[in-house]
Amino acid sequence: MTLMQITALSGGVGGARFVRGLLGTLAETPATEGASVTVVGNTGDDITLFGLRVCPDLDSLLYTLGGGVDEAQGWGRDGDTREVMTELAALGVQPQWFGLGDRDLGTHVARSLWLGQGATLSEVTDRLARRWGLPDRGVRLLPVTDAPIETHVVVDDGGGGERAIHFQEWWVRHGAELTAHRFNVAGLSGATPAPGVLEAIRGADVVVLPPSNPVVSIGIILGVPGVRDALRGTRAPVVGVSPLIGGRPVRGHADACLAPLGVEVSAAGVAGLYADFLDGWLVDDADGAATYPPGVRVGTTDLLMRDERGARRIAAELLALAGRLR
Repeated sequence: MTLMQITALSGGVGGARFVRGLLGTLAETPATEGASVTVVGNTGDDITLFGLRVCPDLDSLLYTLGGGVDEAQGWGRDGDTREVMTELAALGVQPQWFGLGDRDLGTHVARSLWLGQGATLSEVTDRLARRWGLPDRGVRLLPVTDAPIETHVVVDDGGGGERAIHFQEWWVRHGAELTAHRFNVAGLSGATPAPGVLEAIRGADVVVLPPSNPVVSIGIILGVPGVRDALRGTRAPVVGVSPLIGGRPVRGHADACLAPLGVEVSAAGVAGLYADFLDGWLVDDADGAATYPPGVRVGTTDLLMRDERGARRIAAELLALAGRLR
């Protein structure tokens, strides 16, 4: 199968590691020489902290694909220091539950400065991608929308009522341990896809869903008006990797996110969220016997992404599944 354009819809850590593996697989395969990858990144978990606009998923993609990520964390800059956060704590500045490294703060300062000067998030992301050499690697990184959107989680207020907190507070500060009743995404209904997003989906040879959170990463991307219709209408096979193995998240808290939707915490349950456009679904060997949506071709493999070599293997399996569909 000849691939010239692959489009991936991605969240942060898991998606970034998979896309890095995908790039490695493409580089190792003579038939895919010259292929390019467009990554549409989730912006639903963006947040303003200390007066700075922070885009965690876009930044994880930038640092991972650019070779500067903290591998142990999967986010933030490798070898970063925390002098600024230490000083902010001494000054009593809150919040302290969301840590930002000093060099990482440079990204957020630049982004906030450029946004304040009138640049769009797409333009800012392009500048940052060039700083990390992504175009030289055949990668174009797009935010799903230029409109500012933010995910909030509705939880108990402790007095018999409910309150909404920012997704990052729920995810990072509370470790998703507060029971989520529902997710509200401010600004989503009025958002439009960023320039190039719909074209990347419609013009792709293959559309890929990496193993990202199906509710607060992929789900937010799909919620931007026009994106889901483009996926239904594209002639390219749409293939994805399950973020769950044996009913448990590989990392993160996907189970806590699926519960408010009443969706079964399983590879089959996640596939059902994408059933209106999904053509192929790669699941772990442990999940191969489950019943999946009609018309979805299922492939099985070991989905535990232990290292970059494992990510390359999984990406190769997914491309092979897409090839069988084409």
